Amino acid sequence: MNALIIYDSVFGNTEQVARAIAAALSAQCLAAGAVSLAQISAADLIIMGSPTRSFAATPALMSLLEAIPSGALAGKKVAAFDTRLLMTGIKGLLFKKVIDKGGYAAPIIAETLQARGGALALPAEGFFVKGEQGPLAGGELARAEEWGKKLL
Repeated sequence: MNALIIYDSVFGNTEQVARAIAAALSAQCLAAGAVSLAQISAADLIIMGSPTRSFAATPALMSLLEAIPSGALAGKKVAAFDTRLLMTGIKGLLFKKVIDKGGYAAPIIAETLQARGGALALPAEGFFVKGEQGPLAGGELARAEEWGKKLL
C-alpha cells in the first residue's frame, strides 16, 4: 500500500506525530506546503494532520484540502488526526467553547477528505499536547504509531 502522511505543524508537535505514523507504516511524510496534487493522486492511503488552531485546522492544510478536486480521492482510504490541548484542569469558558464548537481539527479534515471522495479508514484521532506549544503528553508518540498500524 502506498501511504502518504501530510501534515502542518506550528510548534513541531504535529510533525512528530506525523513522523511516528509514517514510521509505523513505512510511508512518506510531507509538510502540507511540500506536497503536490500528483503525489496525493498516486497514494492509496492519505493521512492528514494539523494542530488545532482557533477550533480548526491550519490555513495551510485547509488550502491544500480545498485544492483537491471533488471526487479526486474516490477509491482511496483516508484518515485524519490533530494535536490538541490536553484539557485536564481546564474549566470554564475555554472548555465550554471547545465542547460547543466541537472544536478540533481532525473531524474537519476527515469530513473534507470524505467530501473529496475518500473512504474513512478510521475515525479522526486527536493526540494531546500539554500546553499551547507542547510538548506532547507522555505516550502520545507510541499511541500515534499504534493508530497508524491500524490503518494497514
